Amino acid sequence: MNHRSPTPHSKGYTLLVLMFAVALLNIGLMVAFPVWQTQIQREREKELIFRGNQYVEAVRLFQQKYPGSFPQSLKELQKEKCIRRLYKDPITDHGRWNLVLSTGQPSREKKGESPQTVMVVPPGSLSSIDNPQILGVVSSSHQKSIKIYHNQETYDRWLFFYGMAPQKMPEIIQYGERD
Repeated sequence: MNHRSPTPHSKGYTLLVLMFAVALLNIGLMVAFPVWQTQIQREREKELIFRGNQYVEAVRLFQQKYPGSFPQSLKELQKEKCIRRLYKDPITDHGRWNLVLSTGQPSREKKGESPQTVMVVPPGSLSSIDNPQILGVVSSSHQKSIKIYHNQETYDRWLFFYGMAPQKMPEIIQYGERD
């Protein structure tokens, strides 16, 4: 039996091949990571649309049960069995939605103007509003979206509320501290 011990030359060659393989793996990961991040963001956008529309439907059901009135909290929608569960905002880490409220003001509809005025309120500021009338939800994220939704490019402009005309963006009044 002839056993040859590895020569210093063959050890160096193996190390060189291993380093080359690791470099190729790193390049592959650098290319795949942004694609993976984009795919995750697209999935979150789909989920945002689904969850936002669940709240729109819940407010619609609330209106059917109690014509002319609106919920004063998201928990009220669940309590009244208008929504199965309270969904979190999939875009933010904390999962809290900003709320879209009725301003109670009739709109001044002129050519090219938004037919409606709504107020966007962070959940922590809701208690400072007398008789809040929740129409829907909106993400608190100011991040730029991949998808353009109702001509809006940031998640905090993707409004989901009962009575919204998708082709006409309402005038938005920001209330309270922004996240």
